[in-house]
Amino acid sequence: MSQSVAGVIWQRFTKSPIPFDMTLRHYLYSCALLLLLSCAKKDTPIPVEPIKPPAGSFTFTALKVNELFSGYSYYGLNASPVFKISFSGPVDKISVASAILMKDKDGNAVKTEITYENNDQTLIIKPLSPLKSISKYFLDIQTNLKAGTGANLNSAITVNFTTQVDPADKFPLISDDELLTLAQKQTFKYFWDFAHPNSGLSRERNTSGNLVTSGGSGFGIMALITGVHRSFISRSEGLGRMQKIVAFLKDKAQRFHGAYPHWLDGNTGTVIPFSPKDNGADLVETSFLMQGMLSARQFFNNPDPIETQLRKDISTIYNEVEWDWFRKNNSNTLYWHWSPTLGWDMNMPIRGWNEALITYVLAASSTTHGIPRNVYDNGWANNGSMKNGGNFYNVQLPLGPVNGGPLFFSHYSFLGINPIGLKDTYADYEAQTKAHSLIQYNYAKANPKNFYGYGESCWGLTASDDINGYLAHEPNNDNGVISPTAALSSFPYTPVESMQALKYFYYKLGDKIWSDYGFTDAFSLHDAWFASSTLAIDQGPIIIMIENHRSKLLWNLFMSAPEVKSGMQKLGFTSPNL
Repeated sequence: MSQSVAGVIWQRFTKSPIPFDMTLRHYLYSCALLLLLSCAKKDTPIPVEPIKPPAGSFTFTALKVNELFSGYSYYGLNASPVFKISFSGPVDKISVASAILMKDKDGNAVKTEITYENNDQTLIIKPLSPLKSISKYFLDIQTNLKAGTGANLNSAITVNFTTQVDPADKFPLISDDELLTLAQKQTFKYFWDFAHPNSGLSRERNTSGNLVTSGGSGFGIMALITGVHRSFISRSEGLGRMQKIVAFLKDKAQRFHGAYPHWLDGNTGTVIPFSPKDNGADLVETSFLMQGMLSARQFFNNPDPIETQLRKDISTIYNEVEWDWFRKNNSNTLYWHWSPTLGWDMNMPIRGWNEALITYVLAASSTTHGIPRNVYDNGWANNGSMKNGGNFYNVQLPLGPVNGGPLFFSHYSFLGINPIGLKDTYADYEAQTKAHSLIQYNYAKANPKNFYGYGESCWGLTASDDINGYLAHEPNNDNGVISPTAALSSFPYTPVESMQALKYFYYKLGDKIWSDYGFTDAFSLHDAWFASSTLAIDQGPIIIMIENHRSKLLWNLFMSAPEVKSGMQKLGFTSPNL
């Protein structure tokens, strides 16, 4: 399930090398030694007894894939790879059909052509027809393979491999501007067509049923505004949807000291626990929701009674959030969760650098339950300990962990907060967000873990669905899974690099990852894995940040809120937009 980074355990993936068969290892070592000795000077002969495999044994001796050997796993092979497998003696050809099998990841057999050389000691195996692109296959050599003497192969062999990306374009070429609009329009459908019918809020993911997400709904509201701006829907349609959302949040949705839970039932408004202890208020998710709500209040600014009432209701909801109460006994830190049954049991302070800058900004901006600056300095900034200043992949990073962490750190709060020209005591936020994105781009180009597919057109690590569930992907926690939202939501910071990624995702991988709701959540070319899911918290930043890149629409709306201006000034921020 998707979750904020504080709810994710960052596991480090380690890969153990495939153990080499020790008998073969010793045998090949002996052969190498014999070769070395045979090349010695003739005047210093060293008699050596030739070493032979044990009598009657039948062993595997060598493997080449497209004339190269690199272990038993191969990535990015062409559609018609050639496997050469050698043995210690001639093969009994009658046994080959039942002992050698090429299959896909679902176990379906692939027809092969097998020929022989080296006195039938080497088999040349290749598929009869071209293999599918970006797919996983296995070549099994089983122990019922026999030698001409009748001996069975002493141990089985499995070669696993994935095929390369088909370089052909999957869709007709269009202009860059048309492609940006298409990406936004397709992604918008997640929030318009797939919104919960009763509440209008955003479902957590494409399989969520009645479960809606408060933070993802904040992103959905900003997507709704973008949809009106881009004429995907009319203003009256957008207004009608906002009325439904605001009425549900005001009259039905469960709140705790004004804050909403992470998950709600879209019919009843009651909390759906995110975890056993997370069954009450989630202040960070609430701040994502309020970021969208205040943006909508600034957008629907007509003086007619309907829009006037909408603005009034949004202000009421925002003013009822008791930000200061979440200081937990008046401490100098905001806390993430509060439970009606367990109180502060989760005990999770909100400290930077992560995705929650928006929480402190909105808490400081509140005219009814505001926090003083020392809570920001002591709590969020931890008195400056969130500073970094190190150089990673030739880019200096002002804040945060080594290599910057997952990219949503530079997205969620900055859907509304404009980092361009924004500074405070701790950082230049334009430099921070650009550096974070460039580090990930340069990391993919360097590709220190040698994952197939990584490069200048295929980059971006963030929290998303994963081969094994859900993971906060980042350079220090990388298992080969790319999340399209990472590069695409960085458009305002790295427009050239993000456009390269967009074109690659759409034109080259579109047959795998382009869906009814835009790009699916994640993929791995290395492991030939593609998620079928779409998540609100990943789809939302794509459409919103592309719009901020194109027009600064959401930045301008959120930063125009008078409470936000005064709150950010109180925290010591300076910006041309304040």
